[in-house]
Amino acid sequence: MRFISVFILTAAVLSGYSTLVKSQTWGESPVVEQIVEQLVEESDKEIEVDELLELLRHYSIRPIDLNKTDERELATLLFLSPIQIASLLAHRKQAGKFLSVLELQGIDHFDLPTIERLSPFVTVSAISPLRGLTWQKLYDDSEQQLMLRYGTVFEKQQGYLITDSTRSRYLGDANRYMLRYRFNFRNRLRLAVNMEKDAGEPFFREKQRYGFDHYGVSLYVKDLGVFKEVLLGNYALQIGQGLVMWNGLSFGKGAMITSSARQGAGLRSYTSMNEHNYLSGIATRLSFGNWDVTPFVSLRKLSGNRSMTADGNYIISSISTSGLHRTPNELRNRRAINQGVVGLDITYRYKRLKLGAIGIYTQYDGTIVRNGAPRHAYAFEGDRLANIGVNYQYTFKNMYLFGETAHEYGRGWATLNGLIASLHPKISAFATYRNYQRNYHAVFAQALGEGSAVVNEEGIYTGFMFHPNRKIEWVNYIDVFRFPWLRYRVDEPSEGMDVLSQLTYTWYKIGRISLRYRHRLKQENNSERPPNRAVVDVLKDQLRLAFQYKLSKQWEIRSRAEAVRYEKQRRIDFGWLAYQDVFWKPTRLPLQANMRFAMFSTDSYDARLYAYENDVLYASAFPMYNGKGGRSYINLRYRVGRKIDFWLRYSQNHYLDTETVGSGLDRSDGPRRSAIKVQFRYRW
Repeated sequence: MRFISVFILTAAVLSGYSTLVKSQTWGESPVVEQIVEQLVEESDKEIEVDELLELLRHYSIRPIDLNKTDERELATLLFLSPIQIASLLAHRKQAGKFLSVLELQGIDHFDLPTIERLSPFVTVSAISPLRGLTWQKLYDDSEQQLMLRYGTVFEKQQGYLITDSTRSRYLGDANRYMLRYRFNFRNRLRLAVNMEKDAGEPFFREKQRYGFDHYGVSLYVKDLGVFKEVLLGNYALQIGQGLVMWNGLSFGKGAMITSSARQGAGLRSYTSMNEHNYLSGIATRLSFGNWDVTPFVSLRKLSGNRSMTADGNYIISSISTSGLHRTPNELRNRRAINQGVVGLDITYRYKRLKLGAIGIYTQYDGTIVRNGAPRHAYAFEGDRLANIGVNYQYTFKNMYLFGETAHEYGRGWATLNGLIASLHPKISAFATYRNYQRNYHAVFAQALGEGSAVVNEEGIYTGFMFHPNRKIEWVNYIDVFRFPWLRYRVDEPSEGMDVLSQLTYTWYKIGRISLRYRHRLKQENNSERPPNRAVVDVLKDQLRLAFQYKLSKQWEIRSRAEAVRYEKQRRIDFGWLAYQDVFWKPTRLPLQANMRFAMFSTDSYDARLYAYENDVLYASAFPMYNGKGGRSYINLRYRVGRKIDFWLRYSQNHYLDTETVGSGLDRSDGPRRSAIKVQFRYRW
């Protein structure tokens, strides 16, 4: 109740104050949701995309200046291919500064769909650096926003009903609170502040007597002489192909062939609500001609199990990545582990060649130990590790070469190399080879692969895109891989393959329809106990038909039907999902709405499906559909003047095959699970 009272009071105060501050017209581009949906719909797991949403919305308000941008900044636009980025920069060097965004039509490799996606995020303007700065100018030319979000689940879950203090239970209430503040001065000075309490976490009591469970601050300054970027607080590094260092969101295989090559953006602010995958401390990028040097230091307290042995040494048996601190055990492990990181990244650029090298040293205040299972024979154990890596990218005519090779000091190696080629104005192709040794480990690695970690994997990933005209696009890929050592639920070396084919037809600015088929082969243990246990093939086939169409300026519809077939040891499970979305944006009302009605049925957890959902601003929803039933949601946005926005979201799952939802402490009685979100934003 305390937070809700503060929420209402703050909204009232800011509403009255809005007449005293400067006004500005703000826009929200629908292209943002479409791009994010295309990127995440390839995934078969829940992912958080709030950082990407915030970045794209920021660029839609403060577009990238084509006359001042560089490869690092353009790389943050994940839908641009490396060849397109190189062509844009080469055009500017040869033809001089851009006079209009329309010049993109004359650049090689920029087709109409790409230009349509890019246009909302770029401009041609002149922005002065930080010179002659005064407090008045800092205020007048800055953009600020404050956002508050509240969410809860209506059904009472088991974790909140337990009163026995000796049992595991949720120590807080079912409410989730979030506060987000942003300050931006001409993209040169930025401040981000995040505060969050997850459902079940205590608030202003227990170990959380200071309120929120998570606080995050990031201060970014750009163009201070030789210091091109300076970051204090939370930050992210995206280097090379991710074999040594990649913080933040990353995408793997998919229908966008640009995802076959990582485009490291280097040093970045970290503004996501994710509580795990980032660095915290100080970092800076110094520029000396063609050379960039980025030293960085990070000191963080991680959550996990750290205990003392009989001889007085500390051991670490697990490190948590969930960011949840709800139960007595989770709170006991909160911020229990100290992690120190120091490193240096060096980059050299010459024309279309980029070379880089990174070294990083990581240390913990305890020794990481494993449980002795055979699959952990090559797993990392110890309290420190050092990694080095070299990366490259080179554009030659219509071909882009890229790669990275990394080494863990005293242990294994990892390498990834590939190319993307424009074989014809209508045909593009790519191929990559990866080899991650079983004894290679890097704490912050995120790279292309079938497994969840950069270890114990070798594979070839190749494909092509055929674009006969601006209406038709046909994408195909195949990934053949093997795992030289044991894995979770796989007690032998194993292999597999992943094949995708997608055909898309687009009506110019009106709609599109796509048909996709995906086949995956993996190997897992059978259901027998040793000594009869063996590795068997697991097959998964998916077929998807998606359609979207803009009926008018006010109405748009999106539909999808998807089916999956799962087979293991002659056991076959089926699953299907169908949904209908409706979007409404009246021209004369400060109101927007969208809703979905979905039906689904799966024979087992193995036949589950995922689908991206629209949510309140900067929130991401990518839920799993499992069981039998229906799901629906509605999102409303109401604008008060040009500075205040309210969002409301209500969602509900109704299951036909169960009388309880969830499991463990998350279980609730009844076949329904309903949730609500309320969000307020004030901008000035």
